[in-house]
This record gives sequence, C-alpha cells and structure tokens, in this order.
Amino acid sequence: MGYAENRGDYWRGRYKIGPGKYGTVSDASGKTIRFKTKRAAEKAAAVAEDTERKTQEAAAQRPAEPVAERMTFGEYASAWYERQDLAASTMQNYRRHIEEHLLPEFEDALTDEISKGEIDAWERKERGRGYKPSSIKTWRGTLHLILEDAVEEGLRDSNPATRRRGRGKRAGRSRNRGPEKVVTSALGILLIAERTALLSGREDEFAAVLLKGYTGLRWGEIVGLEREFVRPAAVRVEWQLYELDTGELHRCPPKDDSYRTVDTPPFLSALLTGQAGRASDKPCDCHGLRYLFSGHGAANGAARRPGAKLVDVARFAGVSTGTVSNVLNRPHAVAPDTRDRVEKAITELGYIRYWPTGENAAHWRRSGFATWLFQPAATGRYPKRGSKEEHPVPLLADPWPGIPARGRGASGRTEASWLPIARGLTPHGLRHTHKTMMDEFGTPPKLKDERMGHEDGSVQARYSHVTAEMRRTLMDDLTRVWAESLAVRREMSPGSPVSTLDTLLRAGQ
Repeated sequence: MGYAENRGDYWRGRYKIGPGKYGTVSDASGKTIRFKTKRAAEKAAAVAEDTERKTQEAAAQRPAEPVAERMTFGEYASAWYERQDLAASTMQNYRRHIEEHLLPEFEDALTDEISKGEIDAWERKERGRGYKPSSIKTWRGTLHLILEDAVEEGLRDSNPATRRRGRGKRAGRSRNRGPEKVVTSALGILLIAERTALLSGREDEFAAVLLKGYTGLRWGEIVGLEREFVRPAAVRVEWQLYELDTGELHRCPPKDDSYRTVDTPPFLSALLTGQAGRASDKPCDCHGLRYLFSGHGAANGAARRPGAKLVDVARFAGVSTGTVSNVLNRPHAVAPDTRDRVEKAITELGYIRYWPTGENAAHWRRSGFATWLFQPAATGRYPKRGSKEEHPVPLLADPWPGIPARGRGASGRTEASWLPIARGLTPHGLRHTHKTMMDEFGTPPKLKDERMGHEDGSVQARYSHVTAEMRRTLMDDLTRVWAESLAVRREMSPGSPVSTLDTLLRAGQ
C-alpha cells in the first residue's frame, strides 16, 4: 500500500513500483507534489500505486517486441538500393559507390557491427590507393546515407559513418584541398575551339567550345541541346543528356531543375545558326529528336568490330561497367562473389579486351571528347594510351596553326607541334571560365546565377532582379572580348583552316 512520508513542513506520497523500489507522487512535469496533510498524501500514493500495478500487468500481457533481424551490409545495401526511386544519374552513382567501394570492404560485415574505427580504416585504405579526398568523401556520404536508414529501421542504434567535425584529423582545411581549377581567357577559348575543330576535321566542335565558353552551359546541356531550343538571341535549357554506365544517354531535366533561357551575343547566335544549318535533319535513333550537335565517328572502322563489348558483360553480370573495368584492371578491389560473376560473364560471352574506340554514336561521349579532342587542343599533347606514352600532336606546319597529321607514319611526317594553351583545363573548366569572365565584367550576381543555373536563397537575392539593361551590358562585354580575341588571332595569322573562323578573320581585314 502507498504511504505518507513526513518531510517536515509537508507530506509526500510514496508507492511501490517494484521489489525494493518506490516512487514519489509527482505532477505532469515530474516535480514532487507537497501535500499539507498525511491523509491526502496517503490517498494520492494509493491511487498512484494502483495505476502503476495496472500498467505493469498490461505490459506483461503484450507480446514481446520482435528482435530485429541481423543482416549483412551486402544484403541490406542491395535491399536499400532497390527501394530508391531517384533520377537515373543518381541511381547510377549510388550503384557505382556501393559496388566498387563499399561492398569490397563491408559486404560480409553485419550491419549492426560496423564500427567507426572500421570505417576510418577503410577511408585511410582508399586514400592509400590513390583516390582523391573529394571522391572518398562522396563514397562515405553514401555509406552514411545507407546506415542512417538502417538506424531508422531499428537495425542499428547509431550511425558510425557520421563524422565529428575537427576530430581525428589534422588541423586546418589543407588536408582535403583540391587543386585550383584551371581557367582560360577569351583568346584561349577561341584557340582551343579552333584546335578541336582541326582535330575532329569538322565545324561542330568549333561552335560547341565557343558555346560552352560564352554561356557556361554544362556538358550534358550542350550534348542535349535540341535544335528547337536554339533561339535568335538565346538558347533555352530544357533538357540534358546524361551518360549512364550502360552507355545509354539518358534524356532528363537539367541539374537541379535549372531550366533557363541563356542570352547569346550576336556573333555566337550567328555561329549557332550556321551550326543548325549544318546539322542533320534526321532524328537520332536513340531519342527520335533533332539535336544541334552530333557525335564523331570512329576511325578505321573500329566501331564495326564484332563480338561482345564491355557494356554487354556489365549487363550480363548485372553490374556497372565501372565494376567490369575494375575486374579487368584492379581485381583486388572487387568483392570475390562479384568478381566471379563478372569473370563468368566474360567467359560465356567470349569478350575480348579492346582499347576504347569511340564507337559511332549520334552524340558525343564525355570521355572521348575530353580525352581525344579537348585535352590535346588545350595542351598540345595526346594522353598516354596503352603502351604508347603521352606525345605531342603531330602537325603539318602549313597552313597555320597546323594540320594534325593522321594515319600510319604520321609521326614521321611531323613538321611542328602545338604549344600548350592551358595545362589542366577541362571542358568543365570553360564553365568556370565563363563565371570568371562575368566576375571581371562586374556582372550582377543575380544575372550570373541565372546563366549558370544556380540559385541563391539569401534575402539579398530575393530582392534583386535582372533587367534588360543588365542583359545588354553583359552581351556588349562578351562581344567586346570576342572582338579583341579575334583581333589577336588575326595578328597571329590572317586565315584559318577552319572555314567558319577563316571567314570571320578575313571579314575584319
């Protein structure tokens, strides 16, 4: 039975809650109630004890909570991935992170036993393999996301992939500092555009590089630019083509739904109109749409080689092409079961390894364009390929700036080579270049964000607006630096093997 306990100037009620354990009558906030009389305290204690007894009896009658099933990380990660319903590009990235970097380390570990120490050790191991800190951070972010869902489902009590800021790391930010992004000038954009056209042997690349440098469009937005969205003084960004591991170019909205209309200066509008006239009227086979730019065909009929391709092996084994590549190049980095499945697919399909050939396609491939056109144009050198080391682009000296020598014995016919324009510059670096040019012009932040497809959620941005005068000023600035670059190029040589540029140069004489 409950009883009253004298506390000097008041009474409190005490009641039994278990063998040798007593509770105190309290209010809703947990504060002890002070009674003026012994009888009041006894009555309240009796009521509280009766309530406690009923609560315990009801709890005893409830069925026991089921014990959470223990799953390996491999089992849980597979089930987790199947539940996601995200953009194809995001699903591809998650799959690559899981298959190539998480499963080799954690596949057989029980989900509820993975520790922070094991995750930190894995991260150090990845750094030791030469991966970039930014990449490892992304993979750990995916691991954190998976384990956070495991916590919500009751498979874990906490998330060991959560990083406590400033703990277990050297001080400062220099440890994860990446190299500075390389940018170039308006003249650099023009010279690289000319060189890419000479390397490809057509005008498409000349217009595309200038479009990227003077609008800041993302690569997928340029590849996916349909002819109907080229306007007299602007381009409309409605879609992009995102390249999946399967080789498919997935048509999807621009990144972060950054739909926008990007103004183009008169010279660029004229170039795009000319490109639209050169583009094929035939819709591409993959999407049934007419695009402004098309891919470049393979040399020497390489695209017509028979047999299974790497993408066929990936589909047969149910993995990404990156995983197949790892099995071929770094088998120790792939989980044994996955490696066995890929090797079986290679055997059954009769896959024979070939170096990439840039197969015929209706669209550019990111790696092919960057490796065999853009990089040689920016640096003057072809990258290492197989047993062949990096080497200068072989050129015939006349007409200036030189014509790439092609075919068997090209190196023996070399008369010149290109000097570098911007070592380390990538196609994405032209997006940085465009933003930097607008910074130099003093373009208002609101207009810069609009062109880049960014969004500023600050109060200041909410009260800023883009005006027609701002747009005219930016177009004047872009036209001015274009004219200046064209004048400098004309001083180097009054003509060009690229017919579009040659017309522009001679028109100003």
